[in-house]
Amino acid sequence: MPILVAVTIWVYFVGGCLERAQENGDIGRKRALLTLGIVGVIATLIFYKYWRFLLDNLTPLLQPDLIKELRVFEVILPIGISFYTFQSISYLVDVFRGSVPAARKFRYLAAFIGLFPQLIAGPILRYKDMAEQLQRPNERLENFAEGVRRFTLGLAKKILIADAVAPIADAAFSHGAPTAAEAWLGLIAYTVQLYFDFSGYSDMAIGLGLMIGLRFPENFASPYESRSIAEFWTRWHITLSSWMRDYLYIPMGGNRGSIFRTCQNLMVTMLLGGLWHGASWNFVIWGAWHGLWLTMERVLGQGGKRTPYPAKLARPLTVLIVLMGWVVFRSSDISSALQFYAGLAGAHGTGLSGELLWQTQGYSMALLVIGSLLIIIPARVRDRLVESLPATNASGWMREAALATLVILSLSRLQYQSYTPNLYFQF
Repeated sequence: MPILVAVTIWVYFVGGCLERAQENGDIGRKRALLTLGIVGVIATLIFYKYWRFLLDNLTPLLQPDLIKELRVFEVILPIGISFYTFQSISYLVDVFRGSVPAARKFRYLAAFIGLFPQLIAGPILRYKDMAEQLQRPNERLENFAEGVRRFTLGLAKKILIADAVAPIADAAFSHGAPTAAEAWLGLIAYTVQLYFDFSGYSDMAIGLGLMIGLRFPENFASPYESRSIAEFWTRWHITLSSWMRDYLYIPMGGNRGSIFRTCQNLMVTMLLGGLWHGASWNFVIWGAWHGLWLTMERVLGQGGKRTPYPAKLARPLTVLIVLMGWVVFRSSDISSALQFYAGLAGAHGTGLSGELLWQTQGYSMALLVIGSLLIIIPARVRDRLVESLPATNASGWMREAALATLVILSLSRLQYQSYTPNLYFQF
């Protein structure tokens, strides 16, 4: 809490100074203030999130006595810091650009940065989208009811699907040398778990926002329907990808220069996006993996305007590329990831061992199949099925009864399962 409060006070103070410099027409002072404000926020993030990572990698270069002194400052990652620091930076940049006036009252900015529904795992908000809502929240019964429905769906995604398939993914990735069947089963399970866990949290955050009269941006749009990695990043964690585009990629030059410079900007953006997820080389490699495919698509796909893959293979190839990236994203270290890749190729055998076989019995496997189908079925097909339902009062009651059933099932499962925090809490 002291860190959250300190960042909020700092950003409020710098934002006010930025606006006064804007009124005085002092461009040099504006730039200096923006730099100072961002450095203060980034320094906080680096110290609390990356200090141990930096020490571990600098140990061979520094004197042992100095390393011993520096390790006194090792800290625990504060909750939500990755999200509220990014929101703070976007606020400062938007005030600098004149996209939004600085917060007139401290409580409005404090409510924005510390907004509890999405504080821990997003969606990442922007003050220019929330300023008017925070001053005049739309507290209507219809919004509250919509929020309850959205929260219920998110809760069901998390508890009934993500938590159900998690044991299969955990067993496969904790296996030292998984067979082909174990590796592929575990990878599919993790893919389902991550999507329903994270999109479930986003749904719950959006639902809670609606309950208090605030409308948050969407964070997912059927990402596994994508036909390229570029399209995937317009559908997956939308608020993060749009943040990186507007506050990293475009300020670096975006696609305004040569194709080489554009590819360089894409790679740097994805490397930083990977590092944002965690202080580990695994995340850097994951970011580089997506950056390489984005640059390749930019070169081969006519400036990124269309997919470079054959029409019938575009979607399965995109999903395969994403799945290969999830391996290093999920693995505990690089050597474990390499062993898992070897398992996918069949280097450790092909069948299921007894250690993992029992995880595929009953409930977990059934929910894995259901979750996979929900990911695979195109959104237009699901929408068509919903539209085909008769628009009667009976169908409305059926929907509410289904939502009530999901609540009961979710709460029932919570009674006996172990505590399973959302995956993005660690970021």
